[in-house]
Amino acid sequence: MIRQGISLGLSAALTRATAGALRAKAPGGRERWERKNYAGRNVELYAGPASALAVTVGAGRVSPAAGVAVAVAGICGAYDDIAGADDARRGFRAHLRALRDGEVTSGAVKLFGISAAGLVAGAFLKERPLDRLLAGAVIAGAAHFVNLVDVRPGRAAAAVLALGAPGLFRAGAGAEIAATAMGAAAAVLPDDLGERAMIGDTGAHALGAALGAAVVAGNGRAGLVVHAAAVVAAAVYGDKVSETVRVLGGT
Repeated sequence: MIRQGISLGLSAALTRATAGALRAKAPGGRERWERKNYAGRNVELYAGPASALAVTVGAGRVSPAAGVAVAVAGICGAYDDIAGADDARRGFRAHLRALRDGEVTSGAVKLFGISAAGLVAGAFLKERPLDRLLAGAVIAGAAHFVNLVDVRPGRAAAAVLALGAPGLFRAGAGAEIAATAMGAAAAVLPDDLGERAMIGDTGAHALGAALGAAVVAGNGRAGLVVHAAAVVAAAVYGDKVSETVRVLGGT
């Protein structure tokens, strides 16, 4: 547990430090780093890149392949935060319909980019072809799931803390990667809950990919099958997942 504690603490510290540095500099102007949340309140976006950087560094320190997958997930999320800010379409079905009609949406870029990164990471993290495929599904699916629940303040970060906690008690790389994700989530949770900041797709996808990588690193085939089935089911019923979180949020 000592290594997990160090990973958690370093990730939390790096997240806070990076968010503070971005807030002080506000590259491109402060208006670029502000959005209105579901309630119409102005919130800052620094927490997203800050948490994505922290989990990329933390996961990459343990497993370069996991670090790359987390980085790509964060980058794809950032692209969607910028290019898709005014796109009301949600869910992979909507973006696949648009792609069928010849429109490449930011959501489609995100879907295929994160899926490809998950498969590449799975190829390095596992040896057998089926395990590699399952690993890719878990990493991409976990990234998508955390984004699905990011519909109210603090829900995504809280989900990362809850889902990552069991992984802390496993030995090896998976426990350290889980701790890294939890450290970043814990660092952003107070401002997220207080509606002062949001993690956006950038943070949600990076944190989710890190959770997925932790599962992959800490489980054999049976565990991968169970987790892959869970994230696929969440993706298929994505609208219901998000709506449930909204209801639990009281709105």
